[in-house]
Amino acid sequence: MNAEIIAVGSELLLGQIANTNAQFLSKQMADLGINVYFHTVVGDNALRLRRAIEIAQTRANLIIFTGGLGPTKDDLTKETIADVLQRKLVIDEEALQSIRAYFARTKRTMTENNVKQALVLEEAEILRNDYGMAPGMVLTIDEITYMLLPGPPKEMEPMFLNYGRPLLIRKLGRHERIESRVLRFFGIGESQLETEIEDLIERQTNPTIAPLAGDGEVTLRLTAKHHSAFEAEKMLDEIEKTILERVGDYFYGYNEDTIFSKTMEQLISQNVTIASAESLTGGLFAQQLTSIPGASQTVKGSVVCYTNEIKERLLRVSKEILDRDGAVSESCAKALAENVRTLFQTDIGISFTGVAGPSLQEGKPVGTVYIGIAASSSPTEVFSLSLAGSREAIRMRTAKYGCYYLLKRLETK
Repeated sequence: MNAEIIAVGSELLLGQIANTNAQFLSKQMADLGINVYFHTVVGDNALRLRRAIEIAQTRANLIIFTGGLGPTKDDLTKETIADVLQRKLVIDEEALQSIRAYFARTKRTMTENNVKQALVLEEAEILRNDYGMAPGMVLTIDEITYMLLPGPPKEMEPMFLNYGRPLLIRKLGRHERIESRVLRFFGIGESQLETEIEDLIERQTNPTIAPLAGDGEVTLRLTAKHHSAFEAEKMLDEIEKTILERVGDYFYGYNEDTIFSKTMEQLISQNVTIASAESLTGGLFAQQLTSIPGASQTVKGSVVCYTNEIKERLLRVSKEILDRDGAVSESCAKALAENVRTLFQTDIGISFTGVAGPSLQEGKPVGTVYIGIAASSSPTEVFSLSLAGSREAIRMRTAKYGCYYLLKRLETK
């Protein structure tokens, strides 16, 4: 079964609300083993909705609609579908009684247009609305199944889970699952990662491998389909093992993990404390870490040492280093990391200094970055980077690289 999800509502196109219904339904379809190949959003316009339906009919045998079932004139989903399918709209007496009971219970006057919400496609299976007024419905014609659901998520989600999902399971006759897993990588570009696993991508059938580039990161979404969730997970384990044998040095986490959350996880699990000295990042590294619950167990503090005066006066970077090598230098990064560790009496001190842009600094080009990591148990390391991108991109990538180097150091302890 191949599905298309059509969300109806001009408010979606205007950006007034996000289309969370499509995200919810796509996850549900994946769990049922139903392929979702298209998401469509169309405004409250009968002609454009009709065209969207006609296109969906050429490429899907399950079309799910959300929105447009309400009482007002711009709620035209079922009217348009009825016209396309040449089906009558009839009153569902149970829905009408429920609507009348709602108005009586709330002591409000029921206007005539509310009767419209009880209209359903003739011969459709009705999906009861336990949290609103307009019922949903399902109708199959010429081997295409049409499912109509309300727009408000508080109505749509329980309706689908309680009534729509069981109906689809009956239609499928079996429950094939799609299991997905996201692998997260840092420090390797999308093109290099693809090159390393190119043969696996070319041979993919089931499981499938889909690369996606992010802000200085790359993810691989692995997807397996099987009647058994256990067997699907086993398939994912096997392809993951093959991938990590090649590019495991850059792997840091799964699914919703971030480079910051994984760093925090390691710091807490190893009972390691940390402090940061931040020049070009301006406190961004500390801000990202302290936004994660549990940060108080490990983050002792941070100094934003944006000027040479603060580097020298608060963090005791010698005037000789600043005059001879400059603030953007390996020696300055080393001194900052060591001195902030001493200042806060932590296990680790980390420093960030460099040129975020927009212009040269100390004769060094934009993107020149030094990250220092000092620890009580080993010699101080300084990492030199040449980054590209906007000022904000360079700052964020610098903070992420700090986490990446920290993770590698913690993992080898």
